[in-house]
Amino acid sequence: QVQVVESGGGLVQPGGSLRLSCAASGSIFSMNYMGWYRQAPGKGRELVATITSGGITNYADSVKGRFTISRDNAKNTMYLQMNSLTPEDTAVYYCRLVVFLSAHEYWGQGTQVTVSS
Repeated sequence: QVQVVESGGGLVQPGGSLRLSCAASGSIFSMNYMGWYRQAPGKGRELVATITSGGITNYADSVKGRFTISRDNAKNTMYLQMNSLTPEDTAVYYCRLVVFLSAHEYWGQGTQVTVSS
């Protein structure tokens, strides 16, 4: 049984920073990628950033230069360093794990990020 759990969300002022973590547990194959998605109130879920097990990253245009995705394969943990946050970044952030071999995907419960003064 694979589970994915996010943490690190909270309230931050504009211009501030947060670091989100996503810990995966269970039987996880090596060939995979993980990603961060977010959903703002009244809007659909959108991709924020992804990272493969080999370290290849991809970012949404809206967060390039501000967010950094990383992972620790030994710990099966992914991180999202968010800098220069704006109110537009306010959303529930979700962790996603995709296992290539089985084509299975797993989602976390989400963690709330609120950017407000």
